[in-house]
Amino acid sequence: MPSQHQPILDILNKYWGYDTFRPLQQDIIESVLEGRDTLGLMPTGGGKSITFQVPTMAIDGMALVVTPIISLMKDQVDHLLERNIKATYLYAGLTRAEVNRTYEKCLYGDCKFLYVSPERLQSQSFLERLRQMPVRLIVVDEAHCISQWGYDFRPSFLRIAQVRKLFPKAPVLALTATATPVVVEDIQHCLAFRERNVFSMSFSRSNLSYVVRPTEEKVSELIHILRSVPGTAIVYVRSRKRTKQISDELNRAGIHADYYHAGLYVEDKQDKQSRWTTDQCRVMVATNAFGMGIDKPDVRLVVHVDIPNSLEEYYQEAGRAGRDGKRSWAVMLVKHTDQRTLRRHITEAFPDKDYIRNIYERVGNFLGVSLGEGYQQMFDFNFTLFCRTFDLPVLPTHNALKILTQAGYIEFIEEIETQSRVMILAKKEQLYDLETVTPGADQVLQAILRLYSGLFADYVFINEDVIAFRTGLDQETIYKSLLELTRMHILHYVPRKRTPYVIYTTSREEPKHVILPRAVYEELRQRMSDRIEATINYAYSDAGCRERMLLSYFGENAATDCGHCDLCIDRRKRSDHTPADVQQGILYMVGLRPRRFQELVDTLSFARDEVVAALSFLVDEGFVEHLDDDTYRVTKR
Repeated sequence: MPSQHQPILDILNKYWGYDTFRPLQQDIIESVLEGRDTLGLMPTGGGKSITFQVPTMAIDGMALVVTPIISLMKDQVDHLLERNIKATYLYAGLTRAEVNRTYEKCLYGDCKFLYVSPERLQSQSFLERLRQMPVRLIVVDEAHCISQWGYDFRPSFLRIAQVRKLFPKAPVLALTATATPVVVEDIQHCLAFRERNVFSMSFSRSNLSYVVRPTEEKVSELIHILRSVPGTAIVYVRSRKRTKQISDELNRAGIHADYYHAGLYVEDKQDKQSRWTTDQCRVMVATNAFGMGIDKPDVRLVVHVDIPNSLEEYYQEAGRAGRDGKRSWAVMLVKHTDQRTLRRHITEAFPDKDYIRNIYERVGNFLGVSLGEGYQQMFDFNFTLFCRTFDLPVLPTHNALKILTQAGYIEFIEEIETQSRVMILAKKEQLYDLETVTPGADQVLQAILRLYSGLFADYVFINEDVIAFRTGLDQETIYKSLLELTRMHILHYVPRKRTPYVIYTTSREEPKHVILPRAVYEELRQRMSDRIEATINYAYSDAGCRERMLLSYFGENAATDCGHCDLCIDRRKRSDHTPADVQQGILYMVGLRPRRFQELVDTLSFARDEVVAALSFLVDEGFVEHLDDDTYRVTKR
C-alpha cells in the first residue's frame, strides 16, 4: 500500500474497525482530499457515508452535510457519537435553545460534522452563523434531489450552490445511489462543479435475480413466494394501511411478519427495526420509509406488492437484498390493472392549477399570514386539520403543496417526529434540596439522572414510558413533573412532537399572482410520465433481460444477458423441449394427484405461457379436466 494512503487507512481502522475500503470508497476519498468537486454514484449499501466521514477526520475543520432524510441524519449522528466523533444536526422542529447550542458547538470547534436539512439553507440567520464556521467540505447526500430531471426534486437543494460561495476553497462531494445520465450531468451543473468528476460503480448485481410475477391474487402469491424462498425479507407497499393488513395476513398464514411506516412513533420504529435486524421477525411489510440506513446484509428477498413510480425507486429498494453477495431475489408482483393505476398517479400528482392556487390561499388563511407577510417564517402545519377544516381531499392537497414547494412559494416539510428530550440546567449541588409541588417530581428527576448520561452537557432523548416503568408513576404525573422542573430552571424539557411544517420562501401573495411555470408543472409532469412508462415497460416486457433493462435505463450497457432473471430463465426453459414435452409433464403431475395451475408452473421447468398453452390443449381435447376446487386432474375414462 503506498504511503500516502496510510493516514486514511489508519482513520478507517481507528474509528470503524475496517482494514480495507470497499470498491470506489478510496478513489472518492482521495479525490476529495485533493480538493476536487466529486460525484459518487454508489448503490444502496455501498458505504457512501465512509466517503465523506473519513476525509473529514483527516483534515482540520468540519463538514457540512446536507441531507433530506431526517431519520437518517439522526442515525448517522448517533453512530458518529458512538465512535467518539463529534457530530450534531439542525432540522425543523428543534427549539431555539437547541439551535443555539448547536451553533456554539460548531463555532468553537467542538464539532466535526454538522448535518442540516435543505430548508435550513433558506434561513439568513443560519447562513450568517455558517459563514463563521470552519467548513472544509460540503457534502450533498441524496444528490439526485437537486435535479429537476430526478425523481425526487427538492428546490431547496438549489441553494447549495450559493452556500459554496461562502467557502470557495471547500470541495463539494455529491452522493446518490440512483441517477440517469442526464441527472448525473445536471447534479454537477446545479452544484457548480469546477470540472466534471464522476466515480460510478456498476449498477449490475450478479447475485441478485430480478423477477416479475404476473398474478391477480397478490397476497396469495406473496405467501407462496415467502414459503418458497427462505430467509429475511422486505415487502414494499404504497400505503400505511396496507402494511398492517398484509402483515396480519402473513401472520395468519404462519409467516412471522411485522409492519413499518412513517406514521409510527420513533420508539416503535426502533423496536420493529431492531427485531427485524436481529432476526426476531422474518418479514417487514413497509412503505418506502423503511430501508434507508439499514445495513442488514442477509436479506434474501425483496418483494414489491405495489409497483413504484420509477425505476430509480425500484432499483434502490430492490438493492436492499443480497448485500452479502449471496443469491437473492427482487420480485415485482403485477396484475393487469396496475398499468392503469400507475398512469392515474400522474393525474393525482398534478392537480389543476386553479386548485393549487386555491390551496395556496387557504394555507395562508389557515396559518393567519397576511398578504405581504410571512417571508422566511416557519409555521407548524397540521395537515389533517387543514384538510378537515376546508373539506379538502387529502391526496390532491398534499400534491398541491409539493408543487407550491417546487415553484418556490413555500417549503412544505412532511411530518417530522421529535422525541422527548431533556437537558439539566442546574448545577449538581442544586439538585439535592429541591422543593417541588407536583407529587413525584423528585422521583422523576432521580429516575432521569439514573437512566441517562450526558444530561449536563447536552440535550438527551428520554422515554416517558421507561420513566413510568421505573417510578410507577402515570404519564400525566411525569409530564407535569417535567414541566415544573422546567419552570424551576432545573432542567429544560422538550416534549415529543409530531407535525409537518410550512416555511414561506416568499412573502404571501394574492393567488392570481402565483405563477406555476412550465418547468415545475408541465415539464415535471412529462418527466414523471416518462419514468412511469419506463417502469411499465420493465414490468410488462416478456422478452430481453430484466437486468439489461435496468442497466440501460441508468446509462450502462451490458455485453450479455444476466442469465438469472425470470426472462432469461424462461428463454432457457424454451430452448430444449417441444410442446409434447410440456404436455407429458402436465399429464404426469396431474396423474399423480389433482394440481393447481400455479403448482404446475412452479414445479415444471417450462415457461408459464407454455404451460398455459399445453394445459388449454389438454383440457380442450378431454385429456385433463378442471375441477370445481380450481385444480386439474387426468380425465377419468
